[in-house]
Amino acid sequence: MSDSVKTIYLKDYQAPDYLIDETHLKFEIFENATFVHAELHIRLNSEKVINNLPELVLNGQDLELLTVAIDNIVLKTDSYKVDSTTLSLKPNKTNFVLKTSVRIHPETNTALEGLYKSNKMFCTQCEAAGFRKITYYLDRPDVMSKFTTTIEAEQLSYPILLSNGNLIDQGEEGDRHWVTWQDPFRKPSYLFALVAGDLWCVEDTFTTMNNRKVQLRIYVEPENINKVDHAMTSLKHSMRWDEEVYGREYDLDIFMIVAVSDYNMGAMENKGLNIFNTSCVLARPETTTDATHQRVEGVVGHEYFHNWSGNRVTCRDWFQLSLKEGFTVFRDSEFTADMYSRTVKRIEDVVILRTYQFAQDAGPMAHPIRPDSYMEISNFYTVTIYEKGAEVVRMLHTLLGKEGFRKGTDLYFARHDGQAATCDDFIKALADANHIDLSQFKRWYCQAGTPQLDVIEQYDELAKIYRLTFKQYCPATPNQAEKQPFVIPVEIGLLDKQGKEIPLQLQGEIETAATNKVLVVTEAEQTFSFQHINEKPIPSLLRGFSAPVQLSFPYSKADLLFLMQHDTDGFNRWDACQRIAIEALQQQIINYQAGNALSLDPELEKAFSHLLADESLDQAMLAEMLSLPSENYLIEISEEADPEAIHAARQYLNKTLALNLKGLFLARYMKNRAISKQTPYLSTAEHSARRSLQNKALSYLMLTEDEDILAVCVDQFKHSDNMTEQLAALTYLVDSSFEVEKQQLLTCFYEQFANDPLVIDEWFIVQAISQQGDGLTRVKELMKHKAFTIKNPNKVRALIGAFTNHNLTGFHQITGAGYQFLADQILVLNRINPQIASRLLTPLTRWKKFAKERQQLMKAELQRIMNTDKLSSDVYEVVSKSLA
Repeated sequence: MSDSVKTIYLKDYQAPDYLIDETHLKFEIFENATFVHAELHIRLNSEKVINNLPELVLNGQDLELLTVAIDNIVLKTDSYKVDSTTLSLKPNKTNFVLKTSVRIHPETNTALEGLYKSNKMFCTQCEAAGFRKITYYLDRPDVMSKFTTTIEAEQLSYPILLSNGNLIDQGEEGDRHWVTWQDPFRKPSYLFALVAGDLWCVEDTFTTMNNRKVQLRIYVEPENINKVDHAMTSLKHSMRWDEEVYGREYDLDIFMIVAVSDYNMGAMENKGLNIFNTSCVLARPETTTDATHQRVEGVVGHEYFHNWSGNRVTCRDWFQLSLKEGFTVFRDSEFTADMYSRTVKRIEDVVILRTYQFAQDAGPMAHPIRPDSYMEISNFYTVTIYEKGAEVVRMLHTLLGKEGFRKGTDLYFARHDGQAATCDDFIKALADANHIDLSQFKRWYCQAGTPQLDVIEQYDELAKIYRLTFKQYCPATPNQAEKQPFVIPVEIGLLDKQGKEIPLQLQGEIETAATNKVLVVTEAEQTFSFQHINEKPIPSLLRGFSAPVQLSFPYSKADLLFLMQHDTDGFNRWDACQRIAIEALQQQIINYQAGNALSLDPELEKAFSHLLADESLDQAMLAEMLSLPSENYLIEISEEADPEAIHAARQYLNKTLALNLKGLFLARYMKNRAISKQTPYLSTAEHSARRSLQNKALSYLMLTEDEDILAVCVDQFKHSDNMTEQLAALTYLVDSSFEVEKQQLLTCFYEQFANDPLVIDEWFIVQAISQQGDGLTRVKELMKHKAFTIKNPNKVRALIGAFTNHNLTGFHQITGAGYQFLADQILVLNRINPQIASRLLTPLTRWKKFAKERQQLMKAELQRIMNTDKLSSDVYEVVSKSLA
């Protein structure tokens, strides 16, 4: 396998020899095959200095070539070359029209790339390299073309035929019909989209800031027509927000979304025709949780925002992926923060970053947000490209300020509209607009790893000077042993003994600044001195998590308790609470491993008691503060992770807190539940916050194993008007010792929602993550259930993914059975859907985090996968790097 996998390097990038000005496609769709006729208006790239006409090499995969013609002259087979990945020929002039016809089989395409069939619908997924499975093409993002697409299909089965742009023509021929769509904007092939099916549509309109009326349509399968109102509202919110915050106006006459059941990703920003996984567009209170409502709004926003940060300005090559994804994740995060709670959104983003992205930075798949190389581009749709990429953009926003950042993005869009740009272009636009040097900042784009930031304080009582010294370093990562200092913006505040903010004035500054300041750390070691500090303060460091770093400061427990109660920065209040909990958990992990009795830190109990009694806190934030760090995060911060000890310690603290603070949890629960019973469901920030605290309290109460609490939980399950409360009750019950009631409610839930695939995914997840009983056996049995199919990515993620990523005692059992199970599933999926197979591998790639016995078991399964014939490039890359 290794001989057939080619490594692609950023340093080898060359502009294309040829460009495609116009692309005319005709699709003839039949049940057992589809014919694709392409007419490409090709010219030599005049920007390249070329003495002789180079060979034209088009990408193509799984295509049956029928005919090839240049300027209407059919070529003989000896005048071109075809292999499994290319069509090559030698043009004899600089401008010509190439026509090809191919036969493809979307009806058997289980990889879900290119054109494939989902249920009774044909649809496409072309990012990153799926278009080459549709027709022969220069399938690279820096070749941008104007597309005209004609689709022909049987009218009764496929009444709706969609593609990018505006509808310009349509007609009928017997029992078949055809439509022609034209996109007036040049785009790369990865943004092409096609849908053919029997779909229903919800319509609306949006009037832009320049008084243009845009038609909005969301297409779904008929049974889902009552689940799209929230997505439509989210779309209109997104369009207005992008106008107000970035000045970006939509440019076509129509914007369409299509919901698809079988989809490898969340959604795709194809120009004017976004294709979504059903899980990211369908939402109604009875079948969708608050978290999913928020996710739908965020994903709708994300894909819409791509119209400018991704489509109008696209990426030159796939190494620049974070140019569009990191920037757009930052945009959608800010959008959600404006719609809901800014602090809670920040907490949610940082939890993902610390738990998963920091783990990737510390593992074999570590890479910069602009990688130097890759084997399979689909493996680089990662938390590093997306989440860390967004954090890098957030730092730019922090450094430049709101107005400076807007000036920079305005220049970026104006300068590169209609172009395939690079990360350097983005940085240059921001630098030019603000007359600032960002050359050192660009190290974030080329250096992998999570910087460590150690902070030392010194207070000179006589001179009234408080000094903070920052020392930064970054651990070695694959192929990067040495790192140069980053630019790290550290937002800080100083608190006096009463918890009041101290005005900040650095030595050398003439005037006292505000009580919040951004220190810019650019050196390996750097000291900042504050003057007129009348008493030793407690520093509030890295407010709002202003940089993606590991911060170390010698806070005492008293300091953390003080910050938790007094800090005006909501994120740092939560973070102080987490640090107290981590310290308590780590002590109990040590006790468990030593065979000693476990005990609850009285300071942690006191902190939780104060939180539950504080009526002034935002309820969503309070729910976050009452959540102990996850087992996954505890594994990440462990030198050598012990899954049993981590689970035992966390379970003990949760249960003991529940028992000792039962009265406070119950009071909070009953108050919020009473309001929920009397108030119709609304997907608003206030209502979501109330339910989140209510459910958090119930999660603790169920750990008491009290029969009265069981009755309360069952009542919430049976008498809730929304999925948020019903699913929470089911989750806590399934992870309890009440076996009879557990089975009753699982059966009841399944029968209630048997015809709703997305809700049944939740039913699978609840059982997969429960650490009661033998989780592995349970998951194997559920794989035989009629509602499960390994060909559907949502089902795979709901059952196999949820188990291996979140049921840590079940997956990491010392026999290695969990590792063997995962390897077995990856080998099956390697043949069906390589993208999903490679993404499932992540838990095995973290083998270095565990003790030797588990390491050997995990590596053995990786080696077994490696030794398998016909391993996909997706899986090969992850396994080979993990074993290196």
